[in-house]
Amino acid sequence: MDRRFFTGRSSSALLTLLLPVVACACGSSSGTRGEKPLVVTTTGMIADMAAILVEGGARVQGLMGPGVDPHLFKASEGDVRRLAEADLILYNGLHLEGKMVDILAKMGRSKHVVAVGESLPEDLLLHTAQGQVDPHIWFDVSLWSRTMEASVVALCDLLPESAVGIRARAVKLQGELEVLDAWAREQIQQIPERGRVLVTAHDAFGYFGRRYGIEVLGLQGISTASEAGIRDVERLVDVIVGREVPALFVESSVPRRSIEAVQAACRARGHEVSIGGSLFSDAMGAEGTEEGTYQGMVRHNVKAIVSALGRVAASPTPGVER
Repeated sequence: MDRRFFTGRSSSALLTLLLPVVACACGSSSGTRGEKPLVVTTTGMIADMAAILVEGGARVQGLMGPGVDPHLFKASEGDVRRLAEADLILYNGLHLEGKMVDILAKMGRSKHVVAVGESLPEDLLLHTAQGQVDPHIWFDVSLWSRTMEASVVALCDLLPESAVGIRARAVKLQGELEVLDAWAREQIQQIPERGRVLVTAHDAFGYFGRRYGIEVLGLQGISTASEAGIRDVERLVDVIVGREVPALFVESSVPRRSIEAVQAACRARGHEVSIGGSLFSDAMGAEGTEEGTYQGMVRHNVKAIVSALGRVAASPTPGVER
């Protein structure tokens, strides 16, 4: 079964309202207007990869900017229009963009729509006890690099005259990601083993924990669509107090009040735990900043985790020049 369009909470009501917009815009690609082809992505992580690969050969636009939670994202009329005008749509899939399922399915009937995350083998994906697939694949750098081929194939099909350059840039980017992956593993290993417990607002860092050897505990599940309850807070507090976890982390795309509630509950139990910093989870940082790139986001997160839970290692951060 194609996992791209499986059902769940959908945006069918919005799609019904916007069907005239889709019908008018589908088929009117930017190429017919003499402009560079338009690639529209959902998340910033996918947009960053696509922009590197095309290197100006196409316009790349991401729908979800800094601080945007893809689990809760609902496409506006302007977003639907951009999707309809796109020559290629790249999205994560694995039900990350749960409220866009119907819209993406509709677009897929008339244009090239690719779920890059669903190119990964099933046995590499994490699942919850309820059988849900964890969509946060970008937290394992080695796994994220494996999604590149799906984007490369789609972009080469869109820009056949640039295929050689796209594949050459893919090879270069692959090398950079291998360096980043090794660096992240080395840095996390600097944390004393007993202290390798990462507590975050929602369970987004499972792939990170599996790849880099750190236990991950999230207050909410893999989706922020459901609120954390009192039992969830109590469960986390028991672990934090019992293991003397020194720091918790807020996330840039999730309200910090939930983690602050955990912090207050720990204090009431006589254990002072600090907020170790803000991690970029489902969205990158602001455009023009280091955290506004995928590699910069990873470096920021790793350094924040190591600084709060152990010590910052002396080894240099891998630099990337383009």
